[in-house]
Parts: sequence; C-alpha cells; structure tokens
Amino acid sequence: MRETELHLGEPPAVVNIGVGVHGVASRTDVFRLPELWQLHLYQYDAELTVDGTAHTIRPGRVSLVPPGTTVRYRYQGRSEHLYAHLRIAPAGPPRTVPVMQDAGPEFPILSSLLLNAIAAAPGAPEHTRAEIWTALWRIARLTPPTATSRGPHPAVGTAIAHIEARLAAPLTIPEIARAAGISHNHLTRLFRAETGTTVVAYIRHRRLQRAHHLLRASTLSIPAVAASVGIPDLQAFNKACRRELGASPRVLRGATS
Repeated sequence: MRETELHLGEPPAVVNIGVGVHGVASRTDVFRLPELWQLHLYQYDAELTVDGTAHTIRPGRVSLVPPGTTVRYRYQGRSEHLYAHLRIAPAGPPRTVPVMQDAGPEFPILSSLLLNAIAAAPGAPEHTRAEIWTALWRIARLTPPTATSRGPHPAVGTAIAHIEARLAAPLTIPEIARAAGISHNHLTRLFRAETGTTVVAYIRHRRLQRAHHLLRASTLSIPAVAASVGIPDLQAFNKACRRELGASPRVLRGATS
C-alpha cells in the first residue's frame, strides 16, 4: 500500500498517544489495529512494510496507516518516535494521502503539534484532538519538492529535518551538510537565504524552544530537559535560557503554576 484515503471533516478521536521506544527487546514488530489509524513521526532509520509494500523510514518522515492494515517494522537498534492511534470518522470529502512521506520543513511543526498533543492528553483531551486534527491537515497537504517549487530548497528541508531529529545530540554543520547532500559552504549560503538565519542560530533557537516546552509541559527534571536538548552542561543551559528565553529554567518552570 502506497496511498490511502483520509477524511478530515471532523476532529479525530485520539485513543492512544505518546513516545514509542522500539528495537530494544526485538528488532522486528508485526501488528494490526483493526479499528484505528496509526500516525507516526520518525527520528530514526528503519523499514516499514504495509500490507506487503516496503517503505524506507528516515528521520523527518511521517506515516499514516489506515485501520485493519498489517504492518511490519524492522529496526536497526533503539528507535524512538512520536505516535498517535486514532479513530477518524468518514466525514467530509476524501483526500488521497501517501502512507509514507518526507515531512521536509514541516517536520518541526508536526513535532511541535504532536508534543503539544501528548502534553495535553492527560487533562485536556479536546486540546489533544485539536492539535492532532491540525497535524492531519498539514500532513494531507504535504507534497514532494519539485524543481519548479517556490517553497524552501529541498536540501534546506532535509537539513532542518536532520536537525530536528537530533536536537539531543551533538550537531556540526559538516554533518548536517552531508545529510542534506551538499557542501558545507553551499548549506551555509542556502540556509541563510531560505530562513534568514544561520544554521548554528537555528539549532540554538530550536533547542531552547523545545526546552521551554519541556519545562512547561513535562515533569522531566531540569538536568533531564537540558540533556534532551543537547545542552547537558547545566551552567551553559542556565545561561542559554536566560539569554534566549529571558529567565532561568527554574523560573520558566514556575511560570506555569
């Protein structure tokens, strides 16, 4: 299966949502959800087979599998993704959507929507439904980049997806350039032309945005938040929060009460 029909006439019912960790006890998973859609946002390399059709999983890709479909995952090791299991009513006109897509520059937006939905799930299910409904609309409108596209350069989209999938890890411009398939200097020029900022500034901004979200919406300790955004040095994390967000991590966390 390479495409499916999706209806978006009303918000989905979110049955299960969270962060899935696989590939630890077993390198293979096979399952089928008879009544539920499967939405996954990936941050690793693997293979997904959907009713006999193989799809390559790469960081920055999103899959949407309809109910009653047998899926087989083949992992390369520990694999972590954001997921939601949904009931989607057949309301509104159908839209043809690829089962697997490269989210490109939409990846950080989709990541933020799913993280917001996960954070809201325990106490605000309506908020969770709204975030997932928005994510589904954005997924339905994803299109592969073409040579005549007026959108962001494909290499910049690939670079952004690579960054978003690895915010917790050390990142270098040469590494990001290799992932995007272009030279260091070409990435630097393209990135500034497309985004108006440098690669380093973008990484710093996104790390602090994610840290802000985790401080407000999760119960992770401050050291755990710092490590999860690639700034494990607490003194450096404190300074970065004060510089970028205007307050210390402790104050930012207390601001939600």
